[in-house]
Amino acid sequence: MEVKIKRIYEAYAPTDGYRILVDRLWPRGIKKETAHVDLWLKEAAPSNELRKWFGHVPEKFADFCSRYEAELKSSGSLSALKKVAGQHDSVTLLYAAKDMEHNNAVVLQRLLTQ
Repeated sequence: MEVKIKRIYEAYAPTDGYRILVDRLWPRGIKKETAHVDLWLKEAAPSNELRKWFGHVPEKFADFCSRYEAELKSSGSLSALKKVAGQHDSVTLLYAAKDMEHNNAVVLQRLLTQ
């Protein structure tokens, strides 16, 4: 299984495969009708508390990863994501964050491909 990550603001491509939005909030300025989202898995996103604490501050990313992984394991969200992703040859995890290196999709991609 191939797992890619992509900002939802980037153009849809048929090579994206099955597209899963992994943000808790729907991205601003994106219409649901034209987003090409196959599944919106809000449960796989960080909690509001963790998201606000992190604030996309790169220096907090290592701590964010640990806390986020703990949340995913305790909630069962990672298992649900693995089950859905495992049904497809190619999956693209969609996120809205501007920082392409420090976001929850990066963490999910690593966990799905380990």
